[in-house]
Amino acid sequence: MPKNPKRAAGRWIPAWLAATLVIGVLGGMLAGPRAAQAEEPALMMLRGGFAGDIVADRDSGGLFSFEYQSGPGWELYHVRPTIGLQATTNGAFYLWGGAKIDLFFGKRFVLTPTTGVGFYSEGDGQDLDSVLIFRNGVDIAYRLDSRARVGLGFHYKSNYGLGDKDPGIAALTVFYTHPLGALLP
Repeated sequence: MPKNPKRAAGRWIPAWLAATLVIGVLGGMLAGPRAAQAEEPALMMLRGGFAGDIVADRDSGGLFSFEYQSGPGWELYHVRPTIGLQATTNGAFYLWGGAKIDLFFGKRFVLTPTTGVGFYSEGDGQDLDSVLIFRNGVDIAYRLDSRARVGLGFHYKSNYGLGDKDPGIAALTVFYTHPLGALLP
């Protein structure tokens, strides 16, 4: 009986998540000024863009999301917990939690790899053949004097072999990130 390659891919999920975090931690040790990383507060992100046929023929639609990246009190080796809620114009919803690490290049440019897992409801959008969906991606941002950021993001969501099929879906977004310390007294 031949093995199902999509089911076998599901075994790589822990390795993928660990590799993303290890690369991020090592990158955090090598990249950017510590002062810029140390002063980053908790962040609130508003994101808008397009999800769908960026890399393959998929049900596409507009995408909007809200994310929260914790402050330095929750940081572990420069990795910060993150939660997010995403909705698309075709009725799909995704609630996820994960981790991000900010890699600073100078004081202004920030590369942020991210990984996470969450619950997906397809609505009239792309059928990802599972409720449990993994999310991996990267953001690149320009950091303003106020510590707010503007940038671009690319993320990919997939069931990584947990379903009978694994179509996956990509998203390309623009975002604005605001430091929460500037909103609160």
